[in-house]
Amino acid sequence: MITKITGENIGAPNAPYYTPIQDPPPGTSLSLIKSQSNDTESPPLFTPLKLRGISLPNRIVVSPMCTYSAHDGTLTDWHLVHLGQFALRGVGLIFVEATAVTPQGRISPNDSGLWKDEQIAPLKRIVDFVHSQGVKIGIQLAHSGRKSSTIAPFILVKGHENNVKIPNLSPEEYGGWPNDVVGPSPIPWDENHANPKELTIEQIHEIEEAYVAAAKRAEKAGFDIIELHFAHGYLAHEFFSPISNKRTDQYGGSFENRVRYGLETTKKVRQVWSEDKPLFVRISASDWVDNGEGNSWEIKQSVKLSKLLKELGVDLIDVSSGGNTPEQKINLDNSYQVPFAEEIKKYANIYTGAVGLIRDPQIANNIVTNGQADLIFLARGFLHDSSWVIKAAEKLGVLIQTPKQYHYAIKKILISNSIK
Repeated sequence: MITKITGENIGAPNAPYYTPIQDPPPGTSLSLIKSQSNDTESPPLFTPLKLRGISLPNRIVVSPMCTYSAHDGTLTDWHLVHLGQFALRGVGLIFVEATAVTPQGRISPNDSGLWKDEQIAPLKRIVDFVHSQGVKIGIQLAHSGRKSSTIAPFILVKGHENNVKIPNLSPEEYGGWPNDVVGPSPIPWDENHANPKELTIEQIHEIEEAYVAAAKRAEKAGFDIIELHFAHGYLAHEFFSPISNKRTDQYGGSFENRVRYGLETTKKVRQVWSEDKPLFVRISASDWVDNGEGNSWEIKQSVKLSKLLKELGVDLIDVSSGGNTPEQKINLDNSYQVPFAEEIKKYANIYTGAVGLIRDPQIANNIVTNGQADLIFLARGFLHDSSWVIKAAEKLGVLIQTPKQYHYAIKKILISNSIK
C-alpha cells in the first residue's frame, strides 16, 4: 500500500492509504484577511491552546452528540463519515458521542459503548482517520443511570404513531432493559422512565471500575482526550443532586458524600490515563430548580466540585446545565450557560468550555476574548453547517489552514471575496 509519494508529497504517517500530511493542521490561523480586519493578530477564537501534551490549533470543539446509530454499542461507517467530515473542516478537536462503560449504562439500545474489547477496532478506525488529517479526537465516557433504557428520539413506537408525546421508556421488545435500570436512589426521572434500583456500594465500585476498563480501551484506540460525562441528569449528576440522591450512607447526604462517586471515578481514570493526555469532565452547573438553597444542585456547588476535580488532575470543565429533573425551568437564550463557565473558570481557577446555543462566530470569539471560557463546544451548529469553522474564520477576517486537498480552492474563494 502507498503511504507516501516522493518529493514534497509526504503521506500522513501510519495511514493505510495515501493522504498528504497536514502540516500545519487544519484550523491553524495563517494570516489575516486585511480588507476585513484592522487587527494585527488572529482573533482569540483562532489561537492555539496547549493542554498537557496536546496542542489544539484553535478553540472550537465538536461537542459529543448522540446519534443513536450504534449496534450493540459498536460504531459503524455512519460514525466514520459523521465524525470524519469535521476533520476536513478546520475544527480544533472532535469528540465521539457519549459512550457507555456498561451495556446498562446506555441512554438507549442504539448508543455507543466501550465495555468490551471488540468495540475498540471500530473506534480506532475513526481515530486513525481523524489523526491522518492532523486533527485531535476525544471520547466522552458515560453512564446514564436512571435515564437509561430509553427510546431513540427518531424511532416511531407502535401504537404512538400519531401521538406527539413518544414514551421515553424502551421496553425489552425494543432492545431495552427496563428492569435493570439503576440510580443512586429508587426515584424515576418521570413517569415515562423506568423505576431505578438503588445501587449497592459494591455495584457503585463495579461501575467505577468499568470506567477504568473503558479508559484503558480508549488508550488502545488512540484517543487524545477523555471526557467524563457527569452532567445532564446521568449517573454522576444523579449522585451530585439532592433531588435524585436520597441515600443515607457514605454516598448521600452531605456535599462531600454526594460527590464521592464522581471523585472516586475521576481519580481512578486519571491514574490509568496517560499523564501527557488531558482529562475533561462535563458537569451540569445547575439543576435550574429554585426550591431553596441546598435542596438542588447549584453553581456554588459546581465551583466547589471543580476545585476538587482540578486537584485530581482534571484539565478542563465542560460546563453545561440541567437535565436532572422535568421540573427544571431554564432561562433559554443565546449563550445562556456561559456565565456558569465564567464563574467556574474564575473561582476554581481551571480551564472551562462553554456550550449551548453558541452559533454566532462573533459571540464565540467574544467569549474567549473576555476570558469567560477557553474552548467553545458546538453541536447543533455543526449539524446545521459542518463548515461552521471555515465560515467563522472568514467572518472574523482570518485565513485558516484547511486540508491540502481543499485549501487551494478555499483560499482562492476567500481572496476573491476580499477583493470585491
